[in-house]
Amino acid sequence: MDVVATQPMRRPRFRRASEPLAFRLTDADIEIVRHVARHRFLRSTHIAALVGRSLDRTNDRLQRLFHAGYIDRPRAQLDYYPCSGSAPFVYALADRGARLLRDHDGIAFANPECSRKNRRAGRPFIEHQIEIAEFRVALQGSVAQRSDIRLISPEEMNPSASRQQMLKGSASFSFRAKLTHHGKLREISVVPDFVFGLRLANGERRNYVVEIDRGTMPITRSDIDQTSVERKLRVYLAAHAAKQHQLRYRWKNFRVLVLTTSDDRQHSMIEASRRLTSGIGKNPVLFLFKRTELLTLADPLDAAWFDGAGREEVLL
Repeated sequence: MDVVATQPMRRPRFRRASEPLAFRLTDADIEIVRHVARHRFLRSTHIAALVGRSLDRTNDRLQRLFHAGYIDRPRAQLDYYPCSGSAPFVYALADRGARLLRDHDGIAFANPECSRKNRRAGRPFIEHQIEIAEFRVALQGSVAQRSDIRLISPEEMNPSASRQQMLKGSASFSFRAKLTHHGKLREISVVPDFVFGLRLANGERRNYVVEIDRGTMPITRSDIDQTSVERKLRVYLAAHAAKQHQLRYRWKNFRVLVLTTSDDRQHSMIEASRRLTSGIGKNPVLFLFKRTELLTLADPLDAAWFDGAGREEVLL
């Protein structure tokens, strides 16, 4: 007798199955949904690291949560994962996941149509958010291995954050400055990609804002109305000199970590920082620069960064 082996049904990658896998929602599943909501977009590898599970086990739960409608797989990732393979999926909070967190944690989302936003998210936006998540997850992993420091979350960094912002992990930060250029006076705002703090064993607190450069923004421009890396640096310098960090967030001090795409861009940024801080009383050590690719190979707390004068430093 001929025996025909039946292959298990392959479920669609970006479309939910008509018959979702049966499963019981666990506390660990809810924690996964919380992480996805807090970070906006996460790869499966990030989620496995955050929950401390194997990738295989995490992928199994993610598949079930996706087909049950709690999380989304944004279709824009098809732009860079067009074929089947082992590339990790990107996940985002879905409408049912938002309702779960509302009912379970009391989180109120201003716009509950999460899945609609996910469908509208384009590839550049998702890639930028993933790069931010890459740094955040690496930082959390590094701190978790140490007993002498504590990671201060963005929500703790903003004393005016509401309870809802604390629950959602959505505390907002901005720095403003009035800049002049060729006779023009403009008020410019900068919103950091990420903010965190470190509490050392001796009680010292260090505060950081993070900028993830994707290599698309010009280093400098002749028109102050157009965005540039140099314009961002000028805003941070002016905000620091005006002590906005103390007045708005009650930080004693802070530094700006800039992650960029290449040695050439890092060098150009350091040169821009040198030009801006060459005057008396300017602060060349406000900025620390690092190539993103190199940071993925090292502990972010032990890695060598370069300050605005080109000198090597570590965060600890």
